[in-house]
Amino acid sequence: MTLQVIGAGWARTGTTSMKQALETLGLPCHHMHEVFDHPEQADLFREAVKAGPDFEWERIYAGYSATVDWPGSVFWRELVAAYPEAKVLLTLRDPERWFTSYHATVYRPIALGLDDPSAEKWNAMAQEVVVQRLLAGEPHDRERLIAAFERHNEEVRTTVPADRLLVHHVGDGWEPLCAFLDLPVPAEPYPHLNDSGSWGKRAAE
Repeated sequence: MTLQVIGAGWARTGTTSMKQALETLGLPCHHMHEVFDHPEQADLFREAVKAGPDFEWERIYAGYSATVDWPGSVFWRELVAAYPEAKVLLTLRDPERWFTSYHATVYRPIALGLDDPSAEKWNAMAQEVVVQRLLAGEPHDRERLIAAFERHNEEVRTTVPADRLLVHHVGDGWEPLCAFLDLPVPAEPYPHLNDSGSWGKRAAE
């Protein structure tokens, strides 16, 4: 098994729903929740920061066909190069709504850490990978974060070849995703998961 789908979208852009959608399509998918379930991955993502292009991504992604959400999307450039046959998903939402959702859910764990001794590795990973590498040390300021979010999305659009990229907005549903992946549309509704109250609960489980 190797990565077939690389999610380049940031957290809070429908990535939990996308994870479920991809798994419904038969593609086991990595997501931040996998790091909660497999804490050893936190050290591997920190190692990837230091290793650069020499990091062996199968140490994390063996057993997965797709990845979405942070921390994977922080490394979208490296993954696009490491898996040249994989397609790229850029999940999007309105920037203002993205910041509102970010601030209501992942902001506190990412910026301030989980208040749990067992989360030491996760907290270190969140700081090194997300706060420092992705957000340039600034996880608080609304204007700077929205600007970084928009800049990231534009860099993905202009870097990934058009025939390899799907820009998927929250609410787009099955049809564009299945057409992009050349897979049949499932009979069940597209999943709508992880409202703004659920992330912190899952992080603390």
